[in-house]
Amino acid sequence: MPVATMPPHRHAPGRSARPGGLRRVAHRLLTLVAAAAVGAGMLAAPAYAEPSVDEIEAAIDKKWEQLEPTIEQYNKVRAQLKVNRKKSADLQKKIQPLALESELAMDRVGDLASRYYISGPSQEIGALLVSAKPDTLTEQLTLLDRLAAHERRQLQGVTNLREKYDAEKQKLDALIETQTKQQNDLAAKKKQIDADIKKLEASLPVTTVKTEKCPTINGVVSDAARTAIRTACAQVGDPYVWGATGPNSFDCSGLTQYAYKAAGIHLTHFTGAQWNEGKAIPRSEARPGDLVFFFSDLHHVGLYLGNDKMVHAPRAGKPVNVSSINTMPVAGFRRPG
Repeated sequence: MPVATMPPHRHAPGRSARPGGLRRVAHRLLTLVAAAAVGAGMLAAPAYAEPSVDEIEAAIDKKWEQLEPTIEQYNKVRAQLKVNRKKSADLQKKIQPLALESELAMDRVGDLASRYYISGPSQEIGALLVSAKPDTLTEQLTLLDRLAAHERRQLQGVTNLREKYDAEKQKLDALIETQTKQQNDLAAKKKQIDADIKKLEASLPVTTVKTEKCPTINGVVSDAARTAIRTACAQVGDPYVWGATGPNSFDCSGLTQYAYKAAGIHLTHFTGAQWNEGKAIPRSEARPGDLVFFFSDLHHVGLYLGNDKMVHAPRAGKPVNVSSINTMPVAGFRRPG
């Protein structure tokens, strides 16, 4: 009797799940794991971090390393151009009278030749030509040539000298053209690097104050403090004059008054009054822009810049400068406004 058999594509009961089913289960598991990972932030793209002040300063330093050699090369080419342009101008002054002299000599030779052609030579030469035999024509022409020999020698000397100066000037002019192009290329390169540096400086946080005469200052939280710092730092190098409040000379409280006046805050021109016109700040909480006072009688004041630095008008004989606050006994800090 024939034995019944199962179709080839079917499996007997009790056997393991089909491979296709396993693949589908594994795919579902992977999908769930990935979704959970995304939900937990495991697969999220890393957040973009703004460059720090130190990183921006480092980038500015790197740009400056490119700029300074460009500046010096520009200075070198400009100095060479100045010398070569003067040489060219001096040669031109020498060439001008030579050109005139050679033209006059040419006119004299031409005039002599014209006279022989139109009116003939002098009577002595005419008698010689008439009495001479035809075979002496060469001698006659030679005699005529000698009449202009002196003029020709003069002309040749002038012409040779002029050609020498012309050749020198052509070389100089070619060099000047090359150096002018170099100067223009370097100026364009400098302009581009300058623009890059300004762009980097513009990317500094608003709480950073960067000036030419003070170090870069971070953590300046108020507009008034930023204005006061920029104003005071711009005075670095100005002389100390007692009783002076600017704009070209200062004493200590005159400088701080001048700096905060630019920020719209009035301070009295007297250290004791300025001490009382500001909010008391512990040294541990002092910020750039605060006023720092010295000695028990408060007879000196400076504008704090952070990192134990200040800008101040120290004394007669010493101009406004940046120095450490630790060179004098600190009495305390006050915050104007």
